Amino acid sequence: MNAVGIDVSKGKSTVAVLRPFGECVISPYDVSHTESDLDELVRTIQCLEGETRIVLEHTGHYYEQILLKLAGAGLFVTAVNPKLIKDFKINSLRNVKTDKADSVKIARYALDRWNELIPFTKVDAARMQLKQIHRQFVFYTKNKIALRNNLISLIDQTFPGANSLFTSPVKVDGKQQWVDFINDFWHADCVRKKTKKGFVSLYFRWCEKQGYRKSEKKAEKIYEYAKGLVCTLPKDDTTQMLVKNAVKQVNAISETLEFYRNQMNMVAMSLPEYEMVLSMKGVGTSLGPQLMAEIGDVRRFRHKGALIAYAGVDPGVNQSGTYNQKSTRTTKRGSAELRRTLYIVMEVLLKTKPEDDSVYQFMCKKRAEGKPYFVYMTAAANKFLRVYYGKVNEYLAIQE
Repeated sequence: MNAVGIDVSKGKSTVAVLRPFGECVISPYDVSHTESDLDELVRTIQCLEGETRIVLEHTGHYYEQILLKLAGAGLFVTAVNPKLIKDFKINSLRNVKTDKADSVKIARYALDRWNELIPFTKVDAARMQLKQIHRQFVFYTKNKIALRNNLISLIDQTFPGANSLFTSPVKVDGKQQWVDFINDFWHADCVRKKTKKGFVSLYFRWCEKQGYRKSEKKAEKIYEYAKGLVCTLPKDDTTQMLVKNAVKQVNAISETLEFYRNQMNMVAMSLPEYEMVLSMKGVGTSLGPQLMAEIGDVRRFRHKGALIAYAGVDPGVNQSGTYNQKSTRTTKRGSAELRRTLYIVMEVLLKTKPEDDSVYQFMCKKRAEGKPYFVYMTAAANKFLRVYYGKVNEYLAIQE
């Protein structure tokens, strides 16, 4: 039996081959991520006598090139979580951290976990695309929050509180009413320097142009509100430039986000579990594809506990002798993006209150017991994943 350990980095990987009892078949050497070098690596592994299993780490997206190449050649290859390799002990007091040492450590891990290794099956292209779109969606979401906060900081000096005057939901194109309003009424003087009747008339024309519902009561409320404001930036060209550029950036990234949201939904629709996932309470056309993107094919998890551990919402354990800690933190060792999506789903359940949903009932039970917010939210996320695992697995089995 040959254990091939591959330490992956950007542009190259370090490969080592071991056999039981510490026999080194191939000493660690570097392989570039080029077509010729990867073809040579495949030939080298294929020439090894006996059964061969290859292990490499999930390292960003760099491992995907070599993983797909080796799997495409019909070799037994698996990608494992780097945390498992890091926690694997090699019975040494020395702490050596080099690519060569890491490749040997991975090969030893392969020998030690030989019977537990799960071969990689080529991920459906749609799932890979869905995950990449979701990662871009999360990236732009974080940037939108920063840009929105920057805009609010600016209008706190020109039209304080203007962002709280409107509660309309986000449009399909990503635009929001308060952002559109600030673009045209970027300073309180744009409102209060007019007569009440003049502003009401101007506000009506603005609503018609932007496609919002007209309300004389709303216009009068905005006018009276603006009259009592104290602004720290003057109404001049420089201030206008600052506000309008900030609005432009927020609108641009909002449009991009909605585009990615629609693309996620379109790709997710091609996957077999789409209808089942969307039938679950708290999940819609936005959160459903996000869950599917981060979980992937649920059948790759041996049991529901593996999925919960992957999400990092499993409670930790601290016990020694007669000591047994009753309350422990969650591990948080899994996918941070999956945990983020789960917490949003839990927030939706809190707002919609579906009385017939088992996850919501469980959450209410924990709240009634006096559990803190993060405790019952995490416990409900754990429960949700158990339900998800069971329902989706059963649905996929029927589809087959």
